[in-house]
Amino acid sequence: MKINHLYLFVICFLVFSCNAQTSPAVKTVDVASYSEKIKATPNAQILDVRTPEEYATGHIENSDNVNWLSDSFVLRTDKYDKTKPVFVYCKSGGRSIKASEKLAELGFTTVYNLDGGMLKWEAAGLAKPDTKIIGVCPQEYAELLKSDKKVLVNFYAPWCAPCKKMEPYILKMQKEMADKVVVIRLNADENKTIMQELKISELPTLVLYENKVIKWQKSGFVSEEDLKNQLQ
Repeated sequence: MKINHLYLFVICFLVFSCNAQTSPAVKTVDVASYSEKIKATPNAQILDVRTPEEYATGHIENSDNVNWLSDSFVLRTDKYDKTKPVFVYCKSGGRSIKASEKLAELGFTTVYNLDGGMLKWEAAGLAKPDTKIIGVCPQEYAELLKSDKKVLVNFYAPWCAPCKKMEPYILKMQKEMADKVVVIRLNADENKTIMQELKISELPTLVLYENKVIKWQKSGFVSEEDLKNQLQ
């Protein structure tokens, strides 16, 4: 009986694993490959699946804004040719992989998903130069680093899941360790200029300075304990 139960468990696990796999129609590619494939594709179908507000702050040239979070996403994709490649991207890659899977489900045969999204695209210098300063400029950022204490800069975004998870203890440290560390939080969406200047392509990103010199930098989730150890 135990063997039968084990056999059933293995079968269920394999079925679930297979169903969880990415569709073969979806190909997640790095920023360089994504750019080259767009150039090599006449009249490329490029879908920016972010919100209209995000799209307005800057986007890949000739892209269409088809908001993944909108109820009309499926309806709005009907006008695209399912037999030709479609290029999909968002801010960091989370929404675009979901949108890509949906497009494959709808019958699109080749879907290219941009790994790292617009953050990677901008960090690679592929975005059109923007003379408008968004958020703090490099000079203002340098002023923020002037302190006899350590300075921790936390780049985050409201939509970023790891950022939300880290926010409570970063805010707690901002108060409890104020005598040792200056903690500065910068919304990536509202500080695009310095994000591009520092080539920050992932969120969250933490940068620890001492005497205006970078002593430690980390992108991605950092536990409360590990962060405390860095700040000691």
